[in-house]
Order: sequence, then C-alpha cells, then structure tokens
Amino acid sequence: MRELRVETEHPYTVHIGQGAVKLLVKHYRDLLAAADQVVVIADSQVAELHLPQLLGALEDFQPKVFRVPAGEGAKSAESFMDCHSFLLSENCSRNTVILAFGGGAVGDLAGFVASTFMRGVPFIQVPTTILAHDSAVGGKTAINHPLGKNMIGTFYQPRAVIYDSDFLQTLPENEIRSGMAEVIKHAFISNEGWLDELMAYQDFSTMSGQELEGHLEKGIAVKSAIVEEDEFEGGVRKFLNFGHTLAHAIEAHLGYGKLTHGEAVVLGMAYALELSESPELPRFLNWTKVNGYPITLLVNMPFDELLPYMKKDKKSTAAALNFVLLGAVGRPYIETIPEQRAQAAYDKLRKTIKEMI
Repeated sequence: MRELRVETEHPYTVHIGQGAVKLLVKHYRDLLAAADQVVVIADSQVAELHLPQLLGALEDFQPKVFRVPAGEGAKSAESFMDCHSFLLSENCSRNTVILAFGGGAVGDLAGFVASTFMRGVPFIQVPTTILAHDSAVGGKTAINHPLGKNMIGTFYQPRAVIYDSDFLQTLPENEIRSGMAEVIKHAFISNEGWLDELMAYQDFSTMSGQELEGHLEKGIAVKSAIVEEDEFEGGVRKFLNFGHTLAHAIEAHLGYGKLTHGEAVVLGMAYALELSESPELPRFLNWTKVNGYPITLLVNMPFDELLPYMKKDKKSTAAALNFVLLGAVGRPYIETIPEQRAQAAYDKLRKTIKEMI
C-alpha cells in the first residue's frame, strides 16, 4: 500500500493500492464511529459497479447513500441543492461525515456540499478514476456555472483520500485517456525523465497496475508539494492549471460532459505549448494522435467562440488572458498574453493539426 501525507493547514493521508477501501475501518473508525450519520454521495454509474464493495467496508456504520448524475452532470446547482435537501431530510447535523464516491466531478460536488452544510462537516474522498488523482487531493471543491467551469466553490480539505486501485479496472478507454492527461500534466510541470516515460506509451492498455499506481503516486506527490507551498492558490499552485485555461473554455463552449475533462486538458496543453514555443509540441501532438485524443476538434473550433470563456478564467484579471506556460519541462510560469498573440498561436496550432490529419 502506498501512502503520502499532505501537509496542509489540516493535514491528511492519501492511501493508494488494491483493497485500500478496507482502510476506512482500520484507520478512520474513530471518525466514522463519532458521526451521527455517515452519508455516501455517489456517482450513479460508479454506484452500479462498485457500491457494494464500499458498503461492505462500511457495514458497521450503516451509511446512507445519495446518488447523483454521472460525470460532469453532477456539478450543477441543482445537484448541489439536491444533496443538501437529502442531508436535511435525513436529519444530518454537524456531526455527519460525508464520503465522496466517484470521479473528480462527484469529489468536487461532495466536497463543496461538505464545506457548506451546517458551515462545514468532515468528508473523505474515495476516488474511482485516474483523473481524480488530481482532483481528490488539494481541497478544491466546486460546481459549474453555464458561463464558466468551477466558478462556484471553496477550498476545503478532506480528512483522507482512500484510493482503491481495484475501482480503476472498470474504466472505459475515454476515462483512461482523461486521467492520463492529468498525469502527463504533472510530468510537464515537474520532471523531464518522468515525461519521457509517459510519452513512450503508445497504448495505455499495456500499462500494468503497479506501473499505474506508481504514476499516480508521482502525480499526487507533485500536487501535494505544490499545495503545501500554496494551499489557497495565491502563487505557484496556479501552475497546476497548465493547459486548463483553454480546456475549461472548450468544456463550457461544447457543454459540460460532451468531452471528458482530461481530453479537453490535452487540447489546452497543446495550445499552451504552442504559446510557449516549446520544442516539446511536435512530440506531444504525436503522442495525442497515437493514443486517440480528439486533438482534431480544434480545427473546427473558432478562437472567437472560446475567447469569452477564457476571459472568465479564474487566473485572468480585468479580462487579461493569463496562461500557464513552460520555459522548459519542469519550469512553468504565468504570462499575460495579448489577444492578438493568443489568436495567432491558436491559428498556427490549428494549421499544424490540420496538416497531421
């Protein structure tokens, strides 16, 4: 079993490995036993596949379950209020403990619910996707707004992250691609040797469970180190948004859930590499093509349709376009880019992609 300690204002441990869900009772019995209610907020699709395994680990505490829409559909104002209505109808209190069971979307939603119900109750992340190795750690919680992704939320750390790799075995191909996008993002901003390892994959199905756990541990270590330095995103934590300015714009433009978050991040990273004039761009574009990422979507997506969303990005100020760029692998920085330059780089990238087709 792999373990990492996240030393934030309220420290906690991330447990990674097969059968990790059993650690809920082993390490967190006191927290769960002290609760008047234990509530699982579960992705409806994940619940169909894995809920019995989680409930088996929690049988001593008779948890109540509230299912929310699968994927990005969970991160709506309606789902947020539905969760609160469920907690109130079940007579939950400040002594209730919430478990987030699913991918990054449910983790974001359940964390936001936990941070606001009765002004804050404890919660535990039980992620079930590769992508959630990023979102389950660090304490960012949020729901989406039609005008922008993750615009309504809080910083609220979990009490623990229980990352059972058994749950990853049922992931569809697009969710594997989505998760590996965030893994390679962590490599881009931290470690050239690790990036080379990831770029060598031409088929994610060849990756063993142990290899995947190792990559997840590295990604979480990168994120936790940055979060420990800048918990509330006043500075270096913004580097974790490499590729996300364009990605969030694409998700909002297409409609949340039409494209997986990680696939959108891949498009955003390609654009950030173009803006950075990085020599890594050709290799990265080839990697996206070989591994089936929908990079060609950019060819028919005009810049002016994405620009309004990028101006609303949380890193932007006074409508200036701020991007996380790379001076080299492991050397991220933030730069304000004029609209004219941003559009020129976007058009150049689309031309390059079109020539690849």
